Amino acid sequence: MTLALENITILDLSRMLPGPYCTIILSDLGADVIRVENPGDPMSNLPPFFQKGKYYESAFNAVLMRNKKSITLNLKTEEAKKIFYELVKKLML
Repeated sequence: MTLALENITILDLSRMLPGPYCTIILSDLGADVIRVENPGDPMSNLPPFFQKGKYYESAFNAVLMRNKKSITLNLKTEEAKKIFYELVKKLML
């Protein structure tokens, strides 16, 4: 079955609950979602936690990251900005 947003890639820079929730819906519709996270993003450390192998993961973050890829970039650095701009250029093709 073909999904409505197949072959569409979305770069997700949203924060807090509404943005990540919307991109869950877009990914459920077939979009390829790439979330850009800040280092030490507080959303990835909210309780409750569950054990995943040797590590603990935020259940809240696991739900919000469903069907998404992610990259952590400190956009205050020139190197991260360069990576971000290259990603945007690639996605605009």
